[in-house]
Amino acid sequence: MIDLYTWATPNGRKVSVMLEETGLPYQAFPINISKDEQFAPDFLAVNPNNKIPAIVDHAPPAGYGDKPYAVFESGAILIYLAEKSGQFLPKDAQGRMRALQWLMWQMGGFGPMLGQTHHFLRFAKEQVPYAIDRFTTETARLYGVLNGHLAKNEYLAGNDYSIADMAAYPWATRYEWQGIDLAKFPAVQRWMDAIGARPAVKRGFEVP
Repeated sequence: MIDLYTWATPNGRKVSVMLEETGLPYQAFPINISKDEQFAPDFLAVNPNNKIPAIVDHAPPAGYGDKPYAVFESGAILIYLAEKSGQFLPKDAQGRMRALQWLMWQMGGFGPMLGQTHHFLRFAKEQVPYAIDRFTTETARLYGVLNGHLAKNEYLAGNDYSIADMAAYPWATRYEWQGIDLAKFPAVQRWMDAIGARPAVKRGFEVP
């Protein structure tokens, strides 16, 4: 059994989708970040960075010891679960690297930049024109990168659906928060429609 500590955010949904896709048994523990529950001592023991998601695997694979094993950072969790399950990370070297490159692209850019856009457009106490322009411009650029790649590939790693898609998709579903017109990015729209139709993705989005 895997314990999933999560909330209804793009980063949280990456992991719940992956767990649903793999069929690995898990139980979800909501961490209400709007009430600062991520700062509770019990959660700090799981993730020293006080952010969701995090997991504790009570039956870790070989090499991780014989005690429950905790993993934090959504990208690291996706890699861990892919290796544990043997799913959604290509086995060949080039395919694996393609998936990991796009996973890192999401972790380093498509998540953080879109998150800043969310903040300055929706949650900041005052409108800061410079910040809004900076992050919305970069967000649009990243959608352009994504659209260009998906115009030539069915999924981020090529022909196979992978953890890279699971990482990027939840952020893209909030395109309206980011002021993005998907009509300008038809390949992204096609990709989103395909992923959004997957039953496991629908179930994962209902967690917690």
